[in-house]
Amino acid sequence: MVCGKNVAAELANRVCFGVLRRAATALLIALASGLPTAQALGEQLPTISKEALPASGIETYRNIQRGGPFPFEKDGVTFGNRERILPPQKRGFYREYTVKTPGARNRGAQRIVCGGPATAPEVCYYTADHYASFRTIVP
Repeated sequence: MVCGKNVAAELANRVCFGVLRRAATALLIALASGLPTAQALGEQLPTISKEALPASGIETYRNIQRGGPFPFEKDGVTFGNRERILPPQKRGFYREYTVKTPGARNRGAQRIVCGGPATAPEVCYYTADHYASFRTIVP
């Protein structure tokens, strides 16, 4: 695009294509990893009971219900749902929390993502693979 000729339209197209590219990439990753199409689109996610979470996941889930304390500085930050696997919500609805991974030197790949009020979430999801897939936590 030549500078000064419809720059706003070009910028809008780039943003639109960027969003579409990210959504298509998330869908392809989900499909390639064997996830059903519905999960890739954020519908009918599989479930996991609270008791079936790893021990550190149960501890994280309890801490969420109590409002803390959390071992990692990033616990409780907004989760952007860029992968578009979870049901769409307004920004700020989802927050992420680290599930300690035994032997990991960093935060590891496990997370719990909750939506709704901080200490009384409406819904929580568990991911063991750093947002590639999610399971709805059934209390």
